[in-house]
Amino acid sequence: MVKKQTAGRDNLGEFAPKFAELNDDILFGQVWSREDKMSAHDRSLITISALISGGNFEQLSAHLNIGKENGITKEEISELITHLSFYVGWPKAWSAFNIAKKIFN
Repeated sequence: MVKKQTAGRDNLGEFAPKFAELNDDILFGQVWSREDKMSAHDRSLITISALISGGNFEQLSAHLNIGKENGITKEEISELITHLSFYVGWPKAWSAFNIAKKIFN
């Protein structure tokens, strides 16, 4: 079961309360909790892929940690980034590997 997220409220609650509410209650509360439709493991793989593809590395560490909690292994993340490198670019893969190494080692 996906654990309740409070990152939106913790980090942006006073500055952007509606965004924080949507992040915590809709994205993580309603979408991520639909494990009968797609496992948290698979949602993490997709989210990590999307973040790397878009070059959104600021959020990558948090989602790699969530992915690790959802059962993604070092071998899976290495294979995922290697595969993505040919589709999204070598520099993005290097950046992603540097972040993933800190979390999976």
